[in-house]
Amino acid sequence: MKKAEFIQAVAEKAGLSKKDTEAVLDAALETITEALSEGKSVSFIGFGTFTTAERAAREAKVPGTDRIVKVPATRVVKFKVGKQLKEAVAKSS
Repeated sequence: MKKAEFIQAVAEKAGLSKKDTEAVLDAALETITEALSEGKSVSFIGFGTFTTAERAAREAKVPGTDRIVKVPATRVVKFKVGKQLKEAVAKSS
């Protein structure tokens, strides 16, 4: 599902215009991004939790060659799925 399709579906469920729905979605995503960049976690009970984690610097081997490259330390985003989402997806398959 692409962003436009998502906005259309949410607008229909919420009874809002697509323009208002897009503004709300953009603001929500921006707020989540800001919180994660500040090292905070974002939790939606039943859906899941977005957190960040530090990845240490390491050396990695390039597949198919013997070349070793240095991978710098970085911060990454992690998502832990919530119980309700996990159950809903399991039922649908």
